[in-house]
Amino acid sequence: MTRFHIRVKSIRTKLILIMIAMLGMTIFIIWMMNIILLPRYYQYKKVSMLEECYDKANTIVNKDDNYKQGISGLSDESKLSFEILSANNASNIYVFSLTEVFGNIFYTYDYPISDSITDFQKLRIREKAKEYLYILQLESIGEEREGKKQEYIADNDNYMVSKVMDDHIGSYYIELFGKLDSGSFVYANTNYQGMTENINTFNSFIFYVGLCVIILVAGLMVFISNSFTKPLLQLTDIAKRMSELDFDVRYPVTTHDEIGVLGSSINTLLETLEKTISELKTANNELQKDIENKIQIDEMRKEFLSNVSHELKTPIALIQGYAEGLYDNINDDSEDREFYCEVIIDEANKMNKMVKKLLALNQIEFGKNQVTFERFDIIQVIKSVIQSAVLLAEQKGANIYMADYDAIYVWADEYMVEEVVTNYISNAINHVAGEKRIEVSIENRQEVVHISVFNTGNPIPESELDKIWIKFYKVDKARTREYGGNGIGLSIVKAVMDSMNRKCGVINHNNGVEFWFELDRQCSH
Repeated sequence: MTRFHIRVKSIRTKLILIMIAMLGMTIFIIWMMNIILLPRYYQYKKVSMLEECYDKANTIVNKDDNYKQGISGLSDESKLSFEILSANNASNIYVFSLTEVFGNIFYTYDYPISDSITDFQKLRIREKAKEYLYILQLESIGEEREGKKQEYIADNDNYMVSKVMDDHIGSYYIELFGKLDSGSFVYANTNYQGMTENINTFNSFIFYVGLCVIILVAGLMVFISNSFTKPLLQLTDIAKRMSELDFDVRYPVTTHDEIGVLGSSINTLLETLEKTISELKTANNELQKDIENKIQIDEMRKEFLSNVSHELKTPIALIQGYAEGLYDNINDDSEDREFYCEVIIDEANKMNKMVKKLLALNQIEFGKNQVTFERFDIIQVIKSVIQSAVLLAEQKGANIYMADYDAIYVWADEYMVEEVVTNYISNAINHVAGEKRIEVSIENRQEVVHISVFNTGNPIPESELDKIWIKFYKVDKARTREYGGNGIGLSIVKAVMDSMNRKCGVINHNNGVEFWFELDRQCSH
């Protein structure tokens, strides 16, 4: 068995179908109510109208001047009131008197005048009078009434209302027959058959109007639904672009309804997602840097161990060799033994200095050596270092020059700054060549003092300028070994300046190399 599944994916189609279904259901309910309830309601209103006519007829007769004076017939004013009453209620109203003599009933018509009433109407009134009197007689002896071709709707002591089929015209009508307070009788009737025709006409009218309304509403719903589905499609497209990590799109909020609120929420979500993803990318980049730093640190650790091992290998080998020579008494000459001892002591001193420098560098790099900022005269510190290095410079055949400066006060750690100046001047003495000239310069630059140490000699290769600050790095390894260098001094300089958040650097010149660093003139820490 084949099954057909109708899937309505579009909200616009759903809205149109729902509205058509609701409208059709409403029209159907109205149509059914017209068929079932409207005839009853219409009959109720007709009966109420006739009962109201009875009350008004009773009032008109009671106020009639002729009636008050005992004159037969109604006054012209009362007759006019009855004409208006009949016209306004679409009914026929007759007022008459009955006189029974020896079983015969005689009629005197008070309204309308006798020459304006038709013979058929007179016959109908006579039949109703006989029937009414007969019913009253039956009720007086306690017997039940029998109606023919009529349905009693309402009755009381003054009147009775019935629904009657008129064979003469082939239609139903509702009639009232009763006795007024004056003793006169009243008969009123109104057509009921027209109600069925009205209901049929009205139902037919509802059908055609409903069909037109459904078509009109369907077209209107197409237009209205577009105003709802268009922004929804826009939001769908934005959501799709969001899934593709496109955060440049925004929903244009022009209303403050639910769709406008949704659009604002989507815009907020876009901004939040963009910010979050940016933060995630930043965090990921930082993590990547941390990983790279960790790898670099591991490599540096390995390189450090390798360098330390290498640096210690030679002096340990020398110490071991000369110590074994002394132990074995290879040479009995006292001068040779003294030479052996001097070599052992010298190599031990070199290892001791290297270990001390490594410990100092480690403390600075890991923040264990706390920086103490104080105000001191940098000129005196430099002069003190130069005075200590003059003898070593003279041994190299070099001269150290420094102009006379007045006291220049800076804020820094005096001990660390002295270590920087010592390393710079020692480095200059070890690498001086050519004119063998070393110059120390101090310059005030706004908020900092610029200190530089220049030595004549060979420039550092440009490709290695950034590497000289790395631990154990040596540009000329053979020469470094000659003066007992181990490539740690400039690493200490860089660590010291970083700990004080100040700059240092190196500049190549045609005739030499200049190392520099800066210190604060004011206390900014």
